[in-house]
Amino acid sequence: MEILKTINEVRAKIKQWKREGLIVGFVPTMGYLHEGHASLMERARKECDRVVASIFVNPMQFGVNEDLDSYPRDLDADSKLCDSIGVDVIFHPEVSEMYDGGFCSYVDMNGLTKELCGKSRPIHFRGVCTVVCKLFNIVTPDKAYFGQKDAQQLAVIRRMVKDLNMDIEIVGCPIIREADGLAKSSRNTYLNEQERKAALILSRTIRLGEDMVKSGETDAQKIISAMKENIASEPLAKTDYVDIVDLDTIEKTDTIKGSVLVAIAVFIGKTRLIDNFIYKKD
Repeated sequence: MEILKTINEVRAKIKQWKREGLIVGFVPTMGYLHEGHASLMERARKECDRVVASIFVNPMQFGVNEDLDSYPRDLDADSKLCDSIGVDVIFHPEVSEMYDGGFCSYVDMNGLTKELCGKSRPIHFRGVCTVVCKLFNIVTPDKAYFGQKDAQQLAVIRRMVKDLNMDIEIVGCPIIREADGLAKSSRNTYLNEQERKAALILSRTIRLGEDMVKSGETDAQKIISAMKENIASEPLAKTDYVDIVDLDTIEKTDTIKGSVLVAIAVFIGKTRLIDNFIYKKD
């Protein structure tokens, strides 16, 4: 496995692979990798001839007073995990390599980014779209792998690829959870012991919503109200949002019909965590 830090190095490696007719899979990450990231890389390893993982904490998707400076980083541990899975290349650029001093071009999106995390983190998806577009242009993968935990991000990336006619297959992969149900997240490391226990309110609330939907409840507001009430039962939890949206358009819906995304964002102490489930009604 190689760790490459420059765009030119990555492009040279990819060109070599493409000349050999190899299929390239790509897993973009911000590092501090866990089993959720591993599941993406493992799937890429099964489906592709070569696998690239990027490790880049993208400053453009962090707002003022968010956790850019404190975001966890551990390249040594990340490298060992990638190597154990069979990743061929880690792309680990400096910020100056991705954004030079005169950088002034951005990829933005309307519609899909106005609700959920886009409402509470207004610059976030501009940063996500810009960096992912740049990474796609650098790596030129055949397939790129994203987790369902960031379901809105997955929908946004799918739309960007479609709108900009990118010749890339976007592969969505299931949420990976701890044994007690908490969705895997690099930000889980921020939680102290008491907060870690309190964070289980997220997965319990997701199960509550799933049970209501599966039992036949179609009134979105009733489901949202019950989920909010459940979150409020945990003293250390503060709701950012609980919403039900159309899976394709990320627009709010009043009724459970077609394919819907039920998503929550909750502060446990100062740590913001997200979770969701998808329901597809026949």
